[in-house]
Amino acid sequence: MSLWSHRDFRLLWAGDTISQFGSTIGRTVLPLLAVGALAATPFEMGVLSAAGTAAFLLIGLPAGVWVDRLSRRPVMLVADFTRAVLLLSVPLAWWLGVLTLAQLVVVALLVGAATVMFDIAYQSYLPALVGREHLVDGNSKLEASRAVAEVSGPAAAGGVAQLIGAAMGVFATAVGYLASALFLLRIRTVEPPPRQPDKPGLAHEIAEGLRFVFGHRSLRAIVGCTGTANFFGGMAAAVLVLFLVRDLGLSEGVVGLVLSTAGIGGVLGALTVNRWNARFGQTKVIWLSGLVTWPLGVLVPLGAADWRIVFVLIGEAAVAYGATVYNIAQVSYRQSICPDHLLGRMNASIRFVVWGSMPLGALVGGVLGGGIGVTATLAVGMGLQAASVLWVVLSPLRKPDAVTA
Repeated sequence: MSLWSHRDFRLLWAGDTISQFGSTIGRTVLPLLAVGALAATPFEMGVLSAAGTAAFLLIGLPAGVWVDRLSRRPVMLVADFTRAVLLLSVPLAWWLGVLTLAQLVVVALLVGAATVMFDIAYQSYLPALVGREHLVDGNSKLEASRAVAEVSGPAAAGGVAQLIGAAMGVFATAVGYLASALFLLRIRTVEPPPRQPDKPGLAHEIAEGLRFVFGHRSLRAIVGCTGTANFFGGMAAAVLVLFLVRDLGLSEGVVGLVLSTAGIGGVLGALTVNRWNARFGQTKVIWLSGLVTWPLGVLVPLGAADWRIVFVLIGEAAVAYGATVYNIAQVSYRQSICPDHLLGRMNASIRFVVWGSMPLGALVGGVLGGGIGVTATLAVGMGLQAASVLWVVLSPLRKPDAVTA
């Protein structure tokens, strides 16, 4: 059966798409709000960026145990409603004139905690919803929506920030999470009951997930690649808005348009991933996609507020294209080889490392931005992000007959 005719998948897809649009708008306007309304320093921007993903490091591992113990759709619903309420506090505080950087950091941290639960539950829920034979198709459709949101979300956020203020973008993010929850509420598919662990206990169940991931050579390589790429990507992301606004002198609206080019690359990646898989095979795509695209990211710090802005556009689009193809391939691979009762802990163990590295990279980026300069920090981050692909290039994924070793 095609997923186009799968009612419950369409509901998940619609809810996730709306949520992704809200998330991309919020991810752009929170830094713009901090820079424009609160005059944040490079270090403060690093702290704000780190807060958004710190929860993966703080609660990522136990979150996997909780998701495996519970039905996954209710977890997603609670996460959506929680994120909406938290984000609504930001425009309210702004309208009352009491908004502070501390509030933005706390909101970003708590929204990140809810996102940890939602993302682990969602990736663990998809196999039960569509079946393992449709994982690549399902992941590519969901990733296409995320990529489209990356195209239009930053542009919309920049336009909103320039016309009526960044706080309205945060409001739109909250509305997006509420809409996502309403679609999830209409899903009828009954999940299989959670399997009770043989040896209940938080530490034992966490260890079981970690052993599965780090005892698998190909999964270890994927964790290494994604973790280091996210660390150095987080370093670059912490100073990118500062580079575009202060170094290049771009307006908020133009910044939104520039950031949207990454989404264009992501859309193209999602639309062409099946061709990659047909031509090279899923395991080869995991390492080949990053090898041929991520090095173009070093063009970004060469940009300037003239014709050289094309360097930023090409670099951002190329990295996003390769990352999208890579992510669809490696997430589908992970879901296909993992037993159902370990899906939550497998996803949590991997996300603990690969998302937990992002706040650390953002903090380092904020410190380096104030020390060696924004442009130099951006160059270091993009260059080392490109080198991260060596983890999977030198792994058993190069040999299809050894991918489960």
